[in-house]
Amino acid sequence: MAKTLRVLTSLMGWACVAIGLLHVALGNAAIPGAGDAGATVDSLGRFLGAAFAGYGLAWLWAARQRPIPAQAVRWLAGVFLLGAVGRLLSLAVQGRPHDFQVALTVVELVLPPVLFWLADAEERALRAGVGAVAADR
Repeated sequence: MAKTLRVLTSLMGWACVAIGLLHVALGNAAIPGAGDAGATVDSLGRFLGAAFAGYGLAWLWAARQRPIPAQAVRWLAGVFLLGAVGRLLSLAVQGRPHDFQVALTVVELVLPPVLFWLADAEERALRAGVGAVAADR
């Protein structure tokens, strides 16, 4: 489980950095269905892309720690889940978005509980014995 946690935290970090930088670079063109959303949405999207890249860097920071800090994983997963809640609110208020956004919502609802469950995997393995952490990597 410790290895799974390490892989997921790294993947989350790199994916968020890449997605964030893509939004900074492409603006509205990075959002399926939002190509003609205008300058205000483009500005917001590029700004939030930078914030998302920073969020990804926080995941990468956590992934580089030995052991990966459970509290950081829980906070970062909570933020990810909050994003899903925002998408659900948008669905309720504005209606169904592009299918890609629906797929992202599913990922954002499914992945945080997995991360909450795995959050202390390395810390538990370390408490059980240093060899357990090394064997699980």
